[in-house]
Amino acid sequence: MRHFLFLLVFLPFLAPAQTVCSLESKERLDGFLQKLSETDNSKQDVNDLVVEVGTWFLKTPYVEKTLEIPGDEQLVIDLMGLDCTTYLETVVTLARLGKMGTCTFEDYSAQLAKLRYIEGVQGGYPTRLHYFSDWIADNAEKGILKDITADIGGVVYANQPSFMSSNPKFYAQLSNPAFVNELKEREKVIGARTYHYIPKDKIASLEQGIQAGDLIAITASMANLDIVHVGFAVKKNGRIHLMHASSVSKMVEVSEKPLADYLAPNKSQSGIMVARLSGK
Repeated sequence: MRHFLFLLVFLPFLAPAQTVCSLESKERLDGFLQKLSETDNSKQDVNDLVVEVGTWFLKTPYVEKTLEIPGDEQLVIDLMGLDCTTYLETVVTLARLGKMGTCTFEDYSAQLAKLRYIEGVQGGYPTRLHYFSDWIADNAEKGILKDITADIGGVVYANQPSFMSSNPKFYAQLSNPAFVNELKEREKVIGARTYHYIPKDKIASLEQGIQAGDLIAITASMANLDIVHVGFAVKKNGRIHLMHASSVSKMVEVSEKPLADYLAPNKSQSGIMVARLSGK
């Protein structure tokens, strides 16, 4: 049952923080780590590995807010229910471990924390990379990925997110005014960077620059929000589709329509950012 949790404290650089994982998730993760350890993936293209690992989660239930647990910030590992971001983080972490050839639970926890937190250091709630444009930029600085949006034809994206600090009522942890102030400071950091995006009416003409396994971040039409959804590029019949944890179908799936057509009718979605793992 998902409500049976065990707490693990074994990563020196995370102390005194804790890792929280259900027994079901631990068993599923151990199975995937074992599967990765049985093959030498060191020479496999990391994008191909992303696509392969991503398919292991097809039909996994969509569950939102799995990271939002009471109390101090903890490294939550949940493979039984995924939202779009935790699906992406889970797959990226497993694919990177497959390339590294280090496939223990401790390795997984360390690499997930490296992805999820500012400069890879898990602290309190504000240290989590809440805005996905910040997630991309921070992980680019770590050398984990590259934002290739501009390289494949993207144009400047006016990115000044303030949604979280402006709407603390939507986030239980933001009942702490100090956290709101810390987020405001982080929003200033995000807003000071230059970003690019591909407007959704340009995706079809530029999608040849996108590879299967690239990370896709769908930009928001709202001025105070950066990204509304994330997933992975996959190819079907020569077109780019989105492999993602869908809040509509309530599971991990590959979009029936090509990415450009998937975005076209949605007024809340303005375009995409594209990132590519470094393979390191």
